[in-house]
Amino acid sequence: MPPNPWTSWPLRESLSREGTGAARLWVGRAIRVLVAAGLLWTTLVGGAFSGWGLGAAAAGMAVTMLVFRGFLRTTLARRLWPSVGLFVLLEVAAFGFDLAGARTAAVVLWCACAITALQRLPLSVALPCSAAALAAFATMNSDNWLTTTTTTMGLALAGYVVRLDAEARGNAQRLLAQERAARTAEAETAALAERGRIAREIHDVLAHSLSAQLVHLEAARQLIQRSTDLEADRDQILERVVACRGMAREGLDGTREALSALRGDMIPIEDFLRRLTAAEGAQLDVTGERRTVPAEAGLALRRVAQEALTNVRKHAPGARVSVRLEYADGDVGLEVRDSGGSGAPAELARSGAGYGLLGMRERAELLGGTLESGPEEEGFVVRLRVPA
Repeated sequence: MPPNPWTSWPLRESLSREGTGAARLWVGRAIRVLVAAGLLWTTLVGGAFSGWGLGAAAAGMAVTMLVFRGFLRTTLARRLWPSVGLFVLLEVAAFGFDLAGARTAAVVLWCACAITALQRLPLSVALPCSAAALAAFATMNSDNWLTTTTTTMGLALAGYVVRLDAEARGNAQRLLAQERAARTAEAETAALAERGRIAREIHDVLAHSLSAQLVHLEAARQLIQRSTDLEADRDQILERVVACRGMAREGLDGTREALSALRGDMIPIEDFLRRLTAAEGAQLDVTGERRTVPAEAGLALRRVAQEALTNVRKHAPGARVSVRLEYADGDVGLEVRDSGGSGAPAELARSGAGYGLLGMRERAELLGGTLESGPEEEGFVVRLRVPA
C-alpha cells in the first residue's frame, strides 16, 4: 500500500544534505551566514536596543538560532510533536522580536518558518503551521494589502517549490542507493559464480590425478615398508613411481588447460577430443556441421569427456571406448560409450570422492543442458547436451 502523502514524512534523503553538491552546500552556508550577520547588524546596530537591552537582544537571537537548528534536527529525526513544539517557540520568538522593535528579525523568522515547515513536515501538519506563520506575517506587516497578499502567496509558492525540489532530490538519492546496492549484489553474485567455476575446474582437473597419485604412493610406501628384499621388489616400486609421475604430468597438463580455459584461450573442441581419445586409445566420431562453440559450452564438453574417460579407465579397464561429438540445431551433444571392462576394476577406482557424475550433471544444468549416464547393453554410456 503506497504511503499517504498527507500524513507521511518527506524522504529522509530529501531532509538531509546527502547527495547535495559541494558548490550548493557552500552557497547555502554562505547565504545563511550572510542572513545571520545582516540580522544581527540591523537588530543590534539599528538603535532599537541599548545597554542591557542590547545584550538581551543578542542572547535572544542566539537562542532563536539554536531553536531553529533544533527544529531542523527534530524534523530530520521525524519526531512530530517536538518539531511542532519548537515551531511554536519560533513563532513566539518572532512575535517577541516584533514587539521589541526588531521588525526585520521577526519578518525573516516568520518567512523562514513558513517555508521550512512546508519543506520538512507532513502536509497535514505543514499546511496549518505554514498558514499560521504567513498569517502572522500578513497581520503584522505594515505594507498595503496588495503587497502583503502578493508576498504571502509568493512565500507559500516558494515553500511548495522547495518541498518539490527536496522530494525530487530525495527520490534521486534513493534510486541511486538502490542502483548501487543492485550493482554490489550483482558483483557478489558474479564473484560467487566465478568461485564455483574455479572450484569445478579444480575438481575436474586435479581431483582424480591427485587421488590416483596418493594410491600409487601409498602402494609404494607399503611395498618398501613390508619388503624384506628391496632389490626383488624394485620393479614393482619403480612401476608405482613411474605411474605416479605420469599422473602428475597429466595433472599439470590439465591444470594448464584449465588456466587457458579460464582465460578464454582454448583450442577447438574437435582438436582437444582427438588428442584426448588418441591418448586413451578411444575412437572419435564427429557428425553435423562444425562451428565455433561458446567458451562455457566447450569447457563443459572437455570436462565431461575427461571425466567419462577417466571413469572408464578406473572402473572398466580394457574396455573399448567410442566418443561421438554431434553438432545439432541449437545445441551440441557428446556421447562416451564403453563396452564394459574385461578385467577387475583398477586400484584407481577406489580413489576420488565419488562426485564425478554429480559434478558433470551440475556443470550441464548450469548451462541449461542435460546429462544422462547409466549402464546400457554390456557397458556404460554418458550423454551430454548443452546449448551452443
